Amino acid sequence: MTRDHVGGTVLLASLLAVLLVATAAPLAVAAEPSEAWGRHIVIFRESFPGAAAQTALVRAFGGAAIRDLPIVNGMAVALPPGIANQLARRAEVERIDMDVEVHALGRPATPPGQDKKDDKQPPQQLPWGVDRIDADAAWDYSLGSGVTVAVIDTGIDGNHPDLAVSGGVNYVSKPAWKPADPNKWDDDSGHGTHVAGIIAALDNEIGVVGVAPEASLYAVKVLDRTGSGYLSDVISGIEWCVTNGIDVANMSLGTDADIQSFRDACNAAASSGLRLVAAAGNDGIHVDYPGAYDSVIAVAATDINDNRPSWSSPGPEVEVAAPGVAVYSTWKDAAYDTASGTSMAAPHVSGTLALVLALTPSADPCAGADPLAAAWTGCGLVDAGESASGIADYGDDLP
Repeated sequence: MTRDHVGGTVLLASLLAVLLVATAAPLAVAAEPSEAWGRHIVIFRESFPGAAAQTALVRAFGGAAIRDLPIVNGMAVALPPGIANQLARRAEVERIDMDVEVHALGRPATPPGQDKKDDKQPPQQLPWGVDRIDADAAWDYSLGSGVTVAVIDTGIDGNHPDLAVSGGVNYVSKPAWKPADPNKWDDDSGHGTHVAGIIAALDNEIGVVGVAPEASLYAVKVLDRTGSGYLSDVISGIEWCVTNGIDVANMSLGTDADIQSFRDACNAAASSGLRLVAAAGNDGIHVDYPGAYDSVIAVAATDINDNRPSWSSPGPEVEVAAPGVAVYSTWKDAAYDTASGTSMAAPHVSGTLALVLALTPSADPCAGADPLAAAWTGCGLVDAGESASGIADYGDDLP
């Protein structure tokens, strides 16, 4: 059989699959999605052909395809009320997950809308959290050069003079079912910029300095200006990191819903070699997802005295702790602000991983961690100095 004949056969089979979907499904009149429509994640069976046939099936039920999610063999969709149950009964569909909201897990000291803009940059200071984990001692060995860290968050201020952003992508759009402009990854919240500064603010005599000041930052915008977003956008962000060979992905976000497609995406990403770090949560009761997944490093927060703030979520899923109270870092519009939350703890660990990965292909945030008495800290307080140097108590800075 000739190559042309094989190609024609495959094309004919694909066209027949699309036609079968279109004729077998109850045809619905296509309508413009509205706020009454629900967002869902449709997971297809492995035997069902590619994106064209999957999109045709969704449209045949009157729905709108938002974005392919190849990492879970799925698709983010918007469906009219009552349609999800009908679509779930199709033989081509394995299941339909809720496209739940996820939220940033940090709160700034300055109320939203009252951010102080100042064209004059303050002199550089060493934030207490960076100091507490002995990152400044680790700089004798590593600055994180050559390691890529993605901030899956509200974006990053691409014009901040204390940050060097290597690139990024955006998955947020308004309304939510419209295609997102991938180039609009700039931060309109401040949260993602704060996280980015903790990881890799520049050592440049202004503002602050991050844990790994020479790591390469990437903005993966999945949350809007209010710090909220959809799970499918986070999954897309994780897949972008895998596709682009990112070393560490920081997720200072979470949800209390355990969604199978989220678990599957994290497992697939971790299996590919991506190191996932997430905030443990701020309800003081249980660890949020994705932090609760085995494939993700969940980080609890400590205060300046190594104590747990009441809101930092404890649980056996917590692997390590890091500073998360009154942390000073970069903010949107070239500003700086103080914020608290496990959102602030996680990037201390992501930065530490960057320092170690610049030295060795294997990195464990528990290597050299300072053991604390309480079980809620997992293996203890992350110690960048000891992790990077391999020397016990290297640069220890006790509170």
